[in-house]
Amino acid sequence: MERSNLYILTETPSLANHYIAELRDIHVQGDSLRFRRNLERVGELLAYEISKTLPYETAQIKTPLAETETLLLTNQPVLATILRAGLPMYQGMLNYFDKAYSTFVGAYRVEEENTELQINMEYLASTDLHDKILILADPMLATGRSLVKSYKGMLRHGKPVQVHIAAAIASPEGIAHIRQEIPEAMIWLGALDNHLNEKSYIVPGLGDAGDLAFGPKI
Repeated sequence: MERSNLYILTETPSLANHYIAELRDIHVQGDSLRFRRNLERVGELLAYEISKTLPYETAQIKTPLAETETLLLTNQPVLATILRAGLPMYQGMLNYFDKAYSTFVGAYRVEEENTELQINMEYLASTDLHDKILILADPMLATGRSLVKSYKGMLRHGKPVQVHIAAAIASPEGIAHIRQEIPEAMIWLGALDNHLNEKSYIVPGLGDAGDLAFGPKI
C-alpha cells in the first residue's frame, strides 16, 4: 500500500500498542468505561501527532521571571465526528485541541440481506468550515463510505483548507476509498488491519465500537 499521507501509531513501539490491544481483547472489552477511555487515549495520541503538522507563529509570553519566546497555533482546527461511536475518540482530541469548534454527523450503515450496503445520514450540525483545518475522527474506518458521505455533507458549510482523517483501526479497502474520494486528506491511524469480511467488518478488528462503548443497539 502507498504510504504517503498515512501515519500509523502502532508501527512504532509505544503505549499506543497497549491501548489498541485492550480495545481488541474480548477479555477487556466488557468494561465499557475502559473501552471508552482507551478510544479517548488513541484520540489524544493522534491529536498530538496531527498537531506537529499544523501552522504555528512565534509569540512572546511573560513568566514571573522574564519574557520568553514560544510557538502558538495560528488557528485552532475544527473537530468533527460521526455519532455515536466517534464520541470517545473525539473527546480525546478535544482534550488536546481544547479551543476547537466542533461538527457532529449522524450517519449509519443499513445492513439487509442480499442488498448492497447503504449509508444513511440524518443529522448534521456544523460550524463554519471555510478555510479551516478539519479533523474528522471515526474509530473504525471500514468501507469508508459513511465517512466520505459525512465529509461531503459538511462541504455545504465551507471548504476546509486542510483535511485530516483519524481512526483507531482501518482496513486497506477503507483507505483506498478515502484516497479516491478525498485525495487531499492526511490519514492518521492507530492500526491498519488486514481486510474486510463479507459483511464489511474489519478483520481482525474489534467488533462494534459503538456497542462496546455505549451498550448494544435494539
